[in-house]
Amino acid sequence: MSSQRGNVSRTRTQKYTNKTAFKNDLHDKSQKIKMIKGLSPEGLCHRCKEKIEWKIKYKKYKPLTQPATCVRCQGKTVKRAYYTVCQPCAAQAGVCAKCNNKEQIVIQPGPSGQEKAAQDGQLKFELKQLTERQRRSFFRHVENGTAGSVAAFKGGDVSFEDSDQEEEDSCENQEDEEACGNQKEEEHKDRDSS
Repeated sequence: MSSQRGNVSRTRTQKYTNKTAFKNDLHDKSQKIKMIKGLSPEGLCHRCKEKIEWKIKYKKYKPLTQPATCVRCQGKTVKRAYYTVCQPCAAQAGVCAKCNNKEQIVIQPGPSGQEKAAQDGQLKFELKQLTERQRRSFFRHVENGTAGSVAAFKGGDVSFEDSDQEEEDSCENQEDEEACGNQKEEEHKDRDSS
């Protein structure tokens, strides 16, 4: 490309092109690279998200060894590289965690690994407290996408007759009526035996 003033458009294609795309784990299969590839940029604006994704893709991302200082609360709470604001401050102020500007946040930060584990443990504990009928009803509502909390099933806020009626309606809509009839007979046998 010429340095001539105003000559900013190139007419030819680039001279050398790679036959294969760059792979950041081609010669390095370490745990560090696997961890970096698994990162998802959260709490960032679109521009900052693309920057961090580029760094990860082309093996330029260097993770922090120690927590960095947050520019808002001045605490050593920034856990991710290239971020300037900690997650709680960014969420509270509604700013990008990297550039500290009030931009549209692309991916909202979700719960951390510890919080997810605690929530999963709590859900398992609550499911153990339910009766078999309540548990099955809960899983049926989860499949349909209408489930609320486990407490609603435990407290009796959800009526089982409604869920039984939904099953009958879904049976009527099925094309194979024999299979549906067999299902109903099995349900009646289960109810009679218990």
